[in-house]
Amino acid sequence: MTLVVKVGGAVGNALDPVLDELAPRSDYVLVHGGSKEVDRLGEALGRPSEYYTSPSGVVSRRSDAAHLEVVVLALAGEVQTAIVAGLARRHRRAVGLSGVDGGLLVARRKEGARAVVDGRTVRLADDLSGTVERVDVGLLRLLLDAGVAPVVGPPAVTEEGEVVNVDADRVAARVASALGATDLVLLTNVAGLLRDPTDPGSRVDRVARADVDSILSLAQGRMRKKVLAAREALEGGVRRVVIAPSGVPGPVSAALRGGGTVFE
Repeated sequence: MTLVVKVGGAVGNALDPVLDELAPRSDYVLVHGGSKEVDRLGEALGRPSEYYTSPSGVVSRRSDAAHLEVVVLALAGEVQTAIVAGLARRHRRAVGLSGVDGGLLVARRKEGARAVVDGRTVRLADDLSGTVERVDVGLLRLLLDAGVAPVVGPPAVTEEGEVVNVDADRVAARVASALGATDLVLLTNVAGLLRDPTDPGSRVDRVARADVDSILSLAQGRMRKKVLAAREALEGGVRRVVIAPSGVPGPVSAALRGGGTVFE
């Protein structure tokens, strides 16, 4: 069965251990984020990242037209090229695909995204973010059957051909569900879902699928999107989801052995 692995792009994530472990394999799709590179490039271009918190407590990157250009340059360009080149150095053929390529990720643009500003809820009319609704599994299987590793990341495209930013964790959940993957591993820069974000020893080791909604209150900041992605993957038929650290030896195997927060 195909394995889906998502490696985060925030500060503190480690890419090399992930590529070292995946390169000898041929049974996976690698999904990537890249918030660190988006922030760095945005600063360099005079378009610094802006974040907002929704009324439900989810932290998201604001994606107006100017910032979406930065996202495309950083993710579909710099980050994806670095990952594909890293796999090539390890003798694994890979192809980088944004969700726009071949209509891989078809999304619906979010209408009326809302943010909490100074205690008030306001509408973000210029936000170009979306939610993935369909994955072209045939394209991914074509590559997998040819022994080529798909490296997938945002942005996505709407039915009307509009480019929209999408969350990489939830992209990974959609890809895993569409492929019928048994496992989804979300690698990040912390030990897993923590009861106390300042204490790595407070990790929640296991969450039953029936308890995911109740555990959401523990998820702060961007961790909330990872828990939402775990829920979506389980609802989509994935057997197990693990949120685990990327910066350990053999991070994928460690995650699958329970070295993180396991949702099942």
